[in-house]
Amino acid sequence: MFTGLVESEGIITRVERVAGGMRLEVYAPEFGRDMSIGDSIAVDGSCLTVVKFIRGAFIADVSEETMRLTTLGARRQGDKVNLERALRLSDRLGGHIVTGHVDAMGTLVMRHAAGNSTIYQFSAPPEVMEYIVPKGSIAVDGISLTVAQVRDDAFAVAVIPHTEQSTTLGSKPTGAPVNLEVDMMAKYVQRFVAVYAGAEDEGLRPGRRGLGDMLRDLAEGR
Repeated sequence: MFTGLVESEGIITRVERVAGGMRLEVYAPEFGRDMSIGDSIAVDGSCLTVVKFIRGAFIADVSEETMRLTTLGARRQGDKVNLERALRLSDRLGGHIVTGHVDAMGTLVMRHAAGNSTIYQFSAPPEVMEYIVPKGSIAVDGISLTVAQVRDDAFAVAVIPHTEQSTTLGSKPTGAPVNLEVDMMAKYVQRFVAVYAGAEDEGLRPGRRGLGDMLRDLAEGR
């Protein structure tokens, strides 16, 4: 588990294609001082396992599925990534509960200044938008953000200067893909409502009856 509070930026120093996926080498000398082999690290929001250390960098394997479902599959040498170590039970939960299991990829649509913060708008697929609500939480490239506005196929967040400066968000160009993970609690709510309403698993698939439909059915006594 993670919190979505990015601890450091790392630089990808090597990308090696191997059978069944690829191997990433991420340079982050200060970040990795107290890590051990086998530790979980969120790399741009995707949970990876440390398999080796070398010259101030850690090495992690990336499966074919992770390459396909996240932005890591397109990463190249020199790219910067957001890093967070796994949550300890004694830590403060300053963000929200993040699993490191990316739900889908979205796109940075636009950004503009708004007072002392910057508004970022991201597009997202329907299966992700179904779980996003105003004032709710979402992880974007492993960064815990609060949703400010929701549209049919996009959502907006307000990002403070500290977050822009300490993560990769500030340097991300318009049109760049991002990893999205919705709030885990929203998934549980949908599952519980589906079971209570007698819905089959088919109803949880994209394009089928969603959480909003189920809640309306319950309210109307269907």
